[in-house]
Amino acid sequence: MPMTTTIETYLLEGCGRCSLGGTPQCKVHTWSKELKALRSIVLDCGLTETVKWGVPCYTHGKANVAIVAAFKNYASISFFKGTLLSDADKLLTAPGDNSQATRQIRFTSVKDIVKHEQEIRNYIFEAIEIEKAGLKVDFKAKPAPEYPEELTAIFKKKPTFKKAFESLTPGRQRGYLLFFSQAKQSATKISRIEKYLPKIMDGKGMMD
Repeated sequence: MPMTTTIETYLLEGCGRCSLGGTPQCKVHTWSKELKALRSIVLDCGLTETVKWGVPCYTHGKANVAIVAAFKNYASISFFKGTLLSDADKLLTAPGDNSQATRQIRFTSVKDIVKHEQEIRNYIFEAIEIEKAGLKVDFKAKPAPEYPEELTAIFKKKPTFKKAFESLTPGRQRGYLLFFSQAKQSATKISRIEKYLPKIMDGKGMMD
């Protein structure tokens, strides 16, 4: 299925960014009650709802503030400038080792969301104030990720693919390299590279 562009489609079929979209195995179905509970809280806090990257995204003015999404083991609300939040209740966690700005709160039950509803609201309101104040995350320079051997091997076989990859923006290159390298098995790395080869050839990033 194509990448989702409406909230209704997301709640029914998922984001459309993986092969599980539109199937009973989609993670959205596992956490549908939690997603709806989080969505209700966010909307009640006055943010504008839209869909970006196939998932519900909430904005203040033109600024992205938060995302509500389903993962394999939890549902979450993620804040784009989470590192600027005071995290008074110690609920925030980094979604990955390389996350410089985003922080998320993870939930595995509606009961837990209800329990922390006021804290969630406090985080949202603080995130809105950060946007009103025009605060920016101070991104630190990151060392360039290494190219996995599987990718360089494919580059040798397909020079046009190598040229297309090197023509991508640094951020898009980095995203692909991290995603490819995170796979533990060589076969999985190759599978990931082949899956995204058409996008790379079209000059697109993983989320485009």
